[in-house]
Formats: sequence, structure tokens, C-alpha cells
Amino acid sequence: MSGRRTIRRVFGALPALASVALAAALTAGCSAPGGATPTAAEADPVRGEPAPSAASPYWVDPDSDAARQVRAWDRQGREEDAKALRRIADRPVALWPAWDGPAPEIRAAAKAASGTKKNVLLVAYNIPHRDCGLYSAGGAKDADAYRTWIGEFADAIGDAPATVILEPDALPHIADGCTPPEHHAERYQLLSEAVDTLKAKPRTKVYLDAGNPDWIVEPYKIAEPLRLAGIDRADGFSLNVSNFQSNASVKEYGALLSDSVGGAHYVIDTSRNGGGPLTGGRAEAWCNPPGRALGTPPTTDTRDDRLDAYLWIKRPGESDGTCRGGPEAGTWWPEYALGLARRAKS
Repeated sequence: MSGRRTIRRVFGALPALASVALAAALTAGCSAPGGATPTAAEADPVRGEPAPSAASPYWVDPDSDAARQVRAWDRQGREEDAKALRRIADRPVALWPAWDGPAPEIRAAAKAASGTKKNVLLVAYNIPHRDCGLYSAGGAKDADAYRTWIGEFADAIGDAPATVILEPDALPHIADGCTPPEHHAERYQLLSEAVDTLKAKPRTKVYLDAGNPDWIVEPYKIAEPLRLAGIDRADGFSLNVSNFQSNASVKEYGALLSDSVGGAHYVIDTSRNGGGPLTGGRAEAWCNPPGRALGTPPTTDTRDDRLDAYLWIKRPGESDGTCRGGPEAGTWWPEYALGLARRAKS
């Protein structure tokens, strides 16, 4: 199952004010709870306590869609809504650089982050034959185009501290049979090369995406794809990207998968899993499900030796696609974002 994401970002009717216009892309798979009790450093800014970014080594974009929405609602007198939405605006979320030229966005973000001594969180999402023709279908036109793109991506990072989530869904779509067999060898090769290209940068960490426990149910089915894609040279794997599986279920799965690939470390996307997955077996449960909530704020304080971080990889508030009345994938959807923020427990 999959459903991914995010390609284009549109901020309602507001002008594009961002000096660092961070174009998005989101992915999804099929992916719960919730969240650990926040530490004092992760305290809720809505209640006037320290912003959770203080507990995170990752950069917060001051001109994100959420931040601009907060400013717009403040001007309109929607003070309570603006206060709630700061639960997104004040926290670091991943940048999904454009596939028609990733370098300008990455360089701008790295430059802005350098003044804060924070790391840039990035998602590389442009593999050929991406998303099996679903909401975020596309990707580089061929292998050579992808090699050029990932090279530009890495060069733009340069010596800046960065964490890269590498190609959400790419390996799970091999494991679930969605990606045709004739593309498997090329995909493994491209991902393996991408790991090496990115790791050649002195301060870059790389995590290969491995889906979520509701998608590839048996961890061993994704272990061999991870090995073929270069997990031994990466910093680990990512789980729950763009999905909603609980922290408890993802950590249990992550531990089993880690055991299967030599003790590799991992990160979990907690951007929208505060309420767990949509229940009732409804279709496209991964796509703009109602009633969801923000999950554990981004932090590296996980109290688990193999779990490196809880991250907001999916950009909370951006649509998964045109399901359930949503706009196009990757488009900022302020009312959905507000619902996520209002229902958050931390």
C-alpha cells in the first residue's frame, strides 16, 4: 500500500514570501502511537513553554508555509488558531527539494541554518518510476538523469551538516511488487550509488527508507532490499514516512528490522502519528485521513540506542493528494494542518 506525496506546494492565496522557498514532496506508504511524553525541552510552545526545537539539532524554517500562515492568521485576528499552528511552525520539518533542480533550495536552507548551528533535514525523492503511477508519480526520466540530480543534491549540501532521508517508498515498492521486476536492479544500483555520493560529504547522514509495519508486515521482506541498496554504508533506515503508525508499533518493527540488517540504526517519522492510524479498514487510510494529530516533536532524545531520532519528515499540513477533498499532493492545506495541531498531545 502506498500513497505518496508531495510535489508541489501552494500556500493558499498568499504570495510566495519565503526567501528560502522550500518546495516539497511527500511520500507515503502505508504506515502509529503515539508519542512519548515530551521532555521539558520539548515543551509545548502553545502553553508558553520552551520551543521543542531547543531539544532538536535540526533547523526550523522561519518562512515555512506554517510560519506564514501563523502570521496571516495573526493579522486576521485568528489568534487562537495562530497559537495552535505554532505547534508546526516552531518545529523543524524536512525539506523536499524540487526534482527540476534541487541545489538552490538546499544551498539557501544550509546557509540559513548555518547561523543557527543546526542541521538541515532533507528528503531525496526523485527515483525513476516513482510511486507506481499514484498521486506522486514521476521521478527522474532515467538513470543518468537521476545520477545528475543526486550529484547536484549532494554538491549543494557541501560541508554543511545535513540528514537525508533517501527515496521514500523506493524499496517498499520493490518488496510489495508494485515496482516492475525489470526496474529492480537499476533501482538498487541507483540507491547504492546515491548512498555513496551523499556519504562522500563530510557531515551528511543518510537513511534509506524502509516503509512501515502496516505496509511491509514481515521485516525480513525489506531486509534484503536494504542490503542491496547499501544499508551497510548508510547511517540507517527510516520508518513511517508520511504515515500514521504508532511509535510503539514502529519501534517494535524497527528493532526486528535492525536485527535483520546487522544492528542498523533508524529514525521514525512522527509528524502525524499522534492519534495512530485511521481505523475501520477504510480505503486509502494513508491519504488525508480525518481526525489525526501531530506526534512526538522532533528530537534526538529517544532513549533508545538504535533509534537515532523522531523526525517530522512528512510536512504536516501538506496534502497527500486529492482524496477526501484535499488539494493536489504537496499543497499546503491550512485547515487540515490546524486539525493536526489542535489534536496534538504535545
